[in-house]
Amino acid sequence: MSKIIITCAVTGGAHTPTMSDALPCTPAEIAEQSIAAAEAGAAILHLHARIPEDGRPTGDPDVYNQFLPVIKQRTDAVVNITTGGSATMPLAERLRAAVRFKPEMCSLNMGTINFAMFPAAKRVSSWKHDWEKDYILGSDDFIFRNTFRDIATILETMGEAGTRFEHECYDVGHLYNLAYFVDSGAVKPPFFIQMIFGIMGGIGPDLENLMFMKSTADRLFGKDSFQWSVLAAGKYQMPFLTQAALMGGHVRVGLEDSLFIERGQLAVSNAQQVEKIVRIIHEMGHEPATPSEARIMLGLKGGDRVEF
Repeated sequence: MSKIIITCAVTGGAHTPTMSDALPCTPAEIAEQSIAAAEAGAAILHLHARIPEDGRPTGDPDVYNQFLPVIKQRTDAVVNITTGGSATMPLAERLRAAVRFKPEMCSLNMGTINFAMFPAAKRVSSWKHDWEKDYILGSDDFIFRNTFRDIATILETMGEAGTRFEHECYDVGHLYNLAYFVDSGAVKPPFFIQMIFGIMGGIGPDLENLMFMKSTADRLFGKDSFQWSVLAAGKYQMPFLTQAALMGGHVRVGLEDSLFIERGQLAVSNAQQVEKIVRIIHEMGHEPATPSEARIMLGLKGGDRVEF
């Protein structure tokens, strides 16, 4: 029986409030859904913040401070704060919350990509907030910047706080970018690779690509140097996670990655997705890792050394 780390990405910065009433936007909603996801079996909570009034992505630490202490008080889950924010944020804005709160984990995007959501606008006839339509349609011109200098800045800045990283790899070249930082000594084992499939602008959601990404990581790093996880966007979420679990990987769910629980049916919460992947894992004969087990597997500093 193997232990599988479940990460839940609670709200993200890509989807907008019109797309799902279940998407948490206020600090109270983010806290409530994070706690429920942890109770359902998520060991790691990957967190973004949104402006409460209209759901717009924000890097404002004061907004994070309205939900981080609540989550810490009511769960033992590992808190993973984004350094990606949204594709429209400059790096300084993306880093503000992580620098202030010094979490156990941060996300770290391992390369620059086009990050597009504009086809989703075709499915929306009216928007709740004025900013949403331009944000989604304008993504045909988004460049999600993560240069080598940006990556080095995040590694240095957050590494000083003892924070470790969810290394987000949207394409095979990002594994080679990570290899550069491993070879230079800036990233040390055991590191955590999040392989991402199905984002428009990244590697496609084909199972052959999953095999290719995993074999490339094994070749670059050696199987004992890293833990690996998979997320897949939209309808590919659960099939890809099931395959990853069969291959010995960890999994990530959450409304950041998919708004659905099954084909044509919106999820009612993040916890619903966690519960579904827990059932799948159990049926395979595996168990979800506890937060304490995840901390050991990933070499984390512990929840007593954060600043929230």
